[in-house]
Amino acid sequence: MKCRQAVFLLLFLSGMRQANAQEQPKCLEVYGFMLTDIGYNFGQIDPNWFDVLRVTKLPQYENQFGPDGKIFFSVRQTRLGVNSRAQTSLGQLKGNFEFDLFGSGPDVGQTAFHLRSAYAELGKFTVGYTLSLFTDSDVSPNILDYGAPSSRAWLRNIQVRYTHAWEKGRWAITLEQPGATSDEGIYAERIELQNVKPEFKVPDLTAEYRKIIESGYIELAGVLKWIKWEDTGNGPVNLSGNEIGWGFNISSTRQLSRQTLFKGQLVYGKGIQNHLTDAAADVGIENNFDDPVTPVVGVALPVLGGLAFLEHKWTSQWSSTMGYSRVRIYNSDAQAASAFKNGHYAVFNLLYQPSSQFMTGAELQWGKRNNFRNGFDSSAVKVQFSFKYTFSHSVFETVTE
Repeated sequence: MKCRQAVFLLLFLSGMRQANAQEQPKCLEVYGFMLTDIGYNFGQIDPNWFDVLRVTKLPQYENQFGPDGKIFFSVRQTRLGVNSRAQTSLGQLKGNFEFDLFGSGPDVGQTAFHLRSAYAELGKFTVGYTLSLFTDSDVSPNILDYGAPSSRAWLRNIQVRYTHAWEKGRWAITLEQPGATSDEGIYAERIELQNVKPEFKVPDLTAEYRKIIESGYIELAGVLKWIKWEDTGNGPVNLSGNEIGWGFNISSTRQLSRQTLFKGQLVYGKGIQNHLTDAAADVGIENNFDDPVTPVVGVALPVLGGLAFLEHKWTSQWSSTMGYSRVRIYNSDAQAASAFKNGHYAVFNLLYQPSSQFMTGAELQWGKRNNFRNGFDSSAVKVQFSFKYTFSHSVFETVTE
């Protein structure tokens, strides 16, 4: 029995109890899936990302991750989560804790614990670790590749959120944990840069507005961030600085017919690459030789990305997804010639789901990377087969207070 049905049943039963007893229904749902991926990459990719197609991890020069061709087996998409719901005097309290096995950070490339969410909701407020408000999860295509379209807005972050919803839409505003990544470019080995440290003093601000339209919705989201860094050295050169990062994300899904669903997104901004699935650094280095005190400066790099996908149901059990994504970085002049500039991503799959608990399918994936200014590009073609078993179990109780 699902949590919502359980809560409704308990509310009905509690009304039949004695009038002087205050009873609060509680529900706990354990859910997840076991997913095995088997595939073959006809090109090359960073070994830490062997089971996904990330265009920034394709070779920067000839045979960087050679030789071509590698088979892979993975269970890193396997997921487990817990939902909790309870009625309180302030309204319904919801909690979620979820993780998968896709190692990141010090565990990159490993099958290891990877937190996906840990948050609570009470009324219109959400507090904890979950998807950024700049992210529209509904626009994610139904594909097997965990790497997903490179230009997709997708960031998990610690936040405090306020949401106001009504029948035809919603708006929300969030304060999020600040952060950014940098590319020191051709000066990466200079000792002066080793003294430059990030300095985040204010949270990122994100907001969204969604309007329900015929057969779908349209959503506009924005992000504003203050990226600051300080030179802690005592030399004559001062490399301290700051930049304002900002971006807009417009996304939509539209039911074109009973069988076909369109999903699209367009993102543009400066210094918001960490909000995208796969788009390199937020801040680059730019020459400023006219100023001997600050001969180089950090600049928020502009980025443009978009995706368009179609999901089509052939029958009640068979479906396909196909689409294309591109991300473009407007590099600064002191980035290395091999820095990431362009990423292309395309996919086509055929999925078979005979029941709600089991799904299998095959997918063809293609990705291409273009470097900044040395003319080098690299590409990869992958085939992937996946097998997924989904489960969910709910328990509930009524507590008399």
